[in-house]
Amino acid sequence: MKVLANDGISKSGIAALEQGGFEVITTKVAQEQVANYINNNDVKVLLVRSATKVRKDIIDACPELKIIGRGGVGMDNIDVEYAREKGIHVINTPASSSESVAELVFAHLFSGVRFLQDSNRQMPLEGDSNFEGLKKAYANGIELRGKTIGIIGFGRIGQATAKIALGLGMRVIAVDKYVDNAEIRVDFYNNQFINVDIVTEPIEDLFKHSDFITLHVPAQKEYVIGAEEIAQMKDGVGIINCSRGGVIDEVALIDALDKNKVSFAGLDVFENEPNPEVRILMHPKISLTPHIGAATLEAQDRIGTELAEQIIGLMKSEKV
Repeated sequence: MKVLANDGISKSGIAALEQGGFEVITTKVAQEQVANYINNNDVKVLLVRSATKVRKDIIDACPELKIIGRGGVGMDNIDVEYAREKGIHVINTPASSSESVAELVFAHLFSGVRFLQDSNRQMPLEGDSNFEGLKKAYANGIELRGKTIGIIGFGRIGQATAKIALGLGMRVIAVDKYVDNAEIRVDFYNNQFINVDIVTEPIEDLFKHSDFITLHVPAQKEYVIGAEEIAQMKDGVGIINCSRGGVIDEVALIDALDKNKVSFAGLDVFENEPNPEVRILMHPKISLTPHIGAATLEAQDRIGTELAEQIIGLMKSEKV
């Protein structure tokens, strides 16, 4: 049985699939040619990340397709329900990249509170001619310890973010429509740990009390944070989005940054991805990454292995 990993797959995932009797194809096929390639090469399993879109046209054009796998959490690039109605199994790897995304949140947070996103731009330009001026410009950083982080969306990634925050000595408040409370286990290097109970709160309280806000929600039809929500926040709040583009009103965000209502933002995802607005890309108060939340070697190994295990399990159970 052939597997097309169109957006790539880790070596460990390939090895596990090949050991399970699958032939793995890692050729990158252009979006408009995916259906033809699947049919011409008798592909039964299609694996994607975020680049390849699996919409109704591909599903309808590929009647022999048995499994669609998403290497990651969100599946908004797949017409999941339609595929399942057609008898196709749709799988993903919700637990594999939680820690990777959470660590990226703090990469953006540390960048923002110490002005790294701007100093890394200015030092190559002025570091030899205006060192003292830059030193003064970036001298008013703040520490994360003792501050309050508000987490919108308290699933696996939100809870992984809470673990890091608690380890740094931050206060954690969270909001989630489906999670009332969670016990967060914070592990230390010497096998010691502590458990911290977090009870979710109304979003209005989160806006009111948070020094920093990070979003961990799926794609939405409407903004989670717009001008009205920003107005409820503390002056000087920092906002991080490593979840999905379109959950923050970027026009309202830029306005709030320009007025110093928001002190900085960290964005891994964008409304117009993969073509972010120039005003976002050029803003000195925004730390930027190109949708790399799950893109660590460790996460990709876990994703590949977990996909392989699910596919092999489906095959062994004779469901496909």
